Amino acid sequence: MKPKYELLAPVGNFAMLRAAVDAGADAIFFGLKNFNMRAGAKNFEVKDLDEINKICKPKGVKKYLTLNIIIYPEEVKKVDALLKKIKNKVDAIICWDFSVINLCKKHKIPFHISTQASISNPESALFFKKLGAKKIVLARELNLKQIKEISKTFKGKPEIECFCHGAMCVSISGRCFMSQHLHGLSANRGECAQPCRRAYKITEEGHPENELVLDNNRVMSAKDMCTLPFIEQMKKAGITSFKIEGRNRNPEYVYTTVKEYRKALDKNLSKEEITQSLEELKKVYNRGFSNGFYLGLPTSDDISKAETGEQTETKIFIGKIFKYWPKISVAEIQISNNGLKLGDEIYITSDKTGIVRTKIESIQMEHKSLEKANKGDKIGIKVPKCNEGDEVYLIKIK
Repeated sequence: MKPKYELLAPVGNFAMLRAAVDAGADAIFFGLKNFNMRAGAKNFEVKDLDEINKICKPKGVKKYLTLNIIIYPEEVKKVDALLKKIKNKVDAIICWDFSVINLCKKHKIPFHISTQASISNPESALFFKKLGAKKIVLARELNLKQIKEISKTFKGKPEIECFCHGAMCVSISGRCFMSQHLHGLSANRGECAQPCRRAYKITEEGHPENELVLDNNRVMSAKDMCTLPFIEQMKKAGITSFKIEGRNRNPEYVYTTVKEYRKALDKNLSKEEITQSLEELKKVYNRGFSNGFYLGLPTSDDISKAETGEQTETKIFIGKIFKYWPKISVAEIQISNNGLKLGDEIYITSDKTGIVRTKIESIQMEHKSLEKANKGDKIGIKVPKCNEGDEVYLIKIK
């Protein structure tokens, strides 16, 4: 029987959630305020869980809640109360702290072991299997041969999950203390300030004029992982759940990555199709692409030299939608910045809409057709779907 491959999407707000569901994700992972590895993201609140379920249920999208930080004594009762409250509102908890594992078992909630546990061998995986883990997220620092060695030990139970796309930590996930040391913000508490992404220079102590010239001052900023070109090898290694990193990114990133990896998981892409998908992935935020550790140890070529992202497209805020007439698919926009012209492509986004990409085919103002509109104009355009209050962005080639 052909295995079913799960595509797991990152979600940090409702716009990202709708983007993930619309693009074809099988499952989403998200955090609640205070207890997850992306404390800097907007995150959700307990009261949002019913709405999350309402969006996911029609398409059968599973919901995994991340509780993947270190838990201190004074927090155990809070976690216990939280799990009791949400036990019937999520499909599983992603965790690695043993207190959370124990509390999941107490409340009979399925749990997945986070990559923060750095599971890197069959014995470690077996330990968590005996604890009752339904899924194990392996360490990012493994190659495909090592993953296959682990996966063949279990034959699908528990399932093996690996990251397929997104940011890489220059250290070992779950073992970095640089942010804590420099800024008092612990990466293992979801507060990482990402000092590894900054530019550095080396000078002699006491003689700052003696500076070592580096080819790239961002010597610790790893490129993003991109496995789409060798996704078939990932499947053969025994991975059944493919996880996209990026809860701090934007809805267009989520939509595009899910859409392209959905294609790759559902069929064996041709070389031409892979090239096309890579071009799509390059449009949204990235730091350049690398193979991670899957095909061998990273080299200096896997360090990003870019001060900002290397995406090929950027977006410029244009304005908001004031009215929308669904029967004729027309939206009224007040242009508060820049301008628009025929042929431009735009994003329309909000928590209600998710993300919509469309091309400007016509512009109307006061019943007259225009070729372009300027700042201050109130215009009508044809759009597929949207809601009042949605934000409109012009897509520009970088």
